[in-house]
Amino acid sequence: MSLMPTPTEKLARARSDLRLGLGVVLGNQLLVVAVEALSPARLADLAALGPMDLALTARRAETLKARAYDGDLARIAVPKDADLRWLMAVADPADDLRVPMKGPLQSRRDGDATLHRAALTLTKSAQLLPAVVTVALTDGKTFAAIHSLTQLSGGELDDLDRLAPLSPVISARLPMAASAAGRVHIFRPDDGSAEHYAIEIGRPDRSAPVLARLHSACFTGDVLGSLKCDCGPQLRAALAQMGEQGAGVLLYLNQEGRGIGLANKMRAYSLQDQGFDTVEANHRLGFEDDERDFRIGADILKRMGFGAVRLMTNNPKKLDMMAACGLQVVERVALQVGQTDQNAAYLATKAAKSGHLL
Repeated sequence: MSLMPTPTEKLARARSDLRLGLGVVLGNQLLVVAVEALSPARLADLAALGPMDLALTARRAETLKARAYDGDLARIAVPKDADLRWLMAVADPADDLRVPMKGPLQSRRDGDATLHRAALTLTKSAQLLPAVVTVALTDGKTFAAIHSLTQLSGGELDDLDRLAPLSPVISARLPMAASAAGRVHIFRPDDGSAEHYAIEIGRPDRSAPVLARLHSACFTGDVLGSLKCDCGPQLRAALAQMGEQGAGVLLYLNQEGRGIGLANKMRAYSLQDQGFDTVEANHRLGFEDDERDFRIGADILKRMGFGAVRLMTNNPKKLDMMAACGLQVVERVALQVGQTDQNAAYLATKAAKSGHLL
């Protein structure tokens, strides 16, 4: 029946449930709850169901000196007397320097971690700390029905890495400081996630390489004028250059904080105040250097009718992804602006550890 949720819609529901602190049943055998949204009452209910595990990414496990027997993740046995404070201390690095010893931590090495891996991917996509409490179930389908919980089958979890198709919603003329001939296009993913925007300057020729930039949303830099990054100056310089040349497309992608969300970005900033660089901070939180999906930008450009780009970027990974998605990159246009005393170390780290051409 068409009124039933599709696998994509069930994934979107599961992300929302995790943010609300609700459990989600994966497969027919695993109940997962995001640590960050867990309440003491729900923790007590989980403990009554049986032994609990805490699933963490290998990045976070490395910081904790915990064994990641599953390669990219660790399943840590939760002590019977563990409370929410203990779980948050293990999941969140905010207090690591003051209380570095969290253990001893006992990592599981038996059984299949496929569903735990899916749980962490789902939690990341919900822009929560990648840490989940899990409890094994004997009949997940019945359990989900009794407790009105979302259940995702193995097949539905296969959609986690799928690029959500984008649909154009509306476009309208917008005169801007960079160009009086501006137009904003809104694109909406079919998975209920954040919309993305294409700012079109002039009337770019679809048959020629377009001057384009993939710009990830940066509330602190673009709106507040943060001196910790170069995002705001890059945004304005890109639009200005497109205006001078009379044509271009700037994609404003809602992937704040390299895809980890504003809350986690602020957590990373707090860790940077403790002396960690931007990459180290992301790793301590349990994330990779960069969690963004540049396929989104390539999809939008193709939907707008472009097949070749002159890409304004200092990031070689964007060039590689454009080419992998079938877009011809005829030129990389450097965009080296916005260095300050406050972000010099940040830019140096991007060059040294992330390969940016600065």
